Amino acid sequence: QVQLVESGGGLVQAGGSLRLSCAASGRTFSSYAMGWFRQAPGKEREFVAFISWNGVNTHYADPVKGRFTISRDNAKNTVYLQMNSLKPEDTAVYYCAADAWGNTHRDPGQYEYWGQGTQVTVSS
Repeated sequence: QVQLVESGGGLVQAGGSLRLSCAASGRTFSSYAMGWFRQAPGKEREFVAFISWNGVNTHYADPVKGRFTISRDNAKNTVYLQMNSLKPEDTAVYYCAADAWGNTHRDPGQYEYWGQGTQVTVSS
């Protein structure tokens, strides 16, 4: 069983930055592919970014390219999402997800494990 706990959300003004963290349990975190997703009120959960088990491969949704950076520290069992130049449309609950088979996906349905989410609110 994998447990994921997100942190780092909050209220920030447009143009500001936040760094989200997702701490994972389990001794095999280094073999997991990890993803970040977000869900705004009244909208479906959408892909934000993913990172391969070794951190070599990353991929971003178009709305966040050039502003967000996903990274991981396997020694700390943690994946990060650095968010810069935040916009009001980035307001959402942000979730991290894990694929224990090490496969990266844009489809949230392919991830087996999810955190509880952390709220990010960007004011204009």
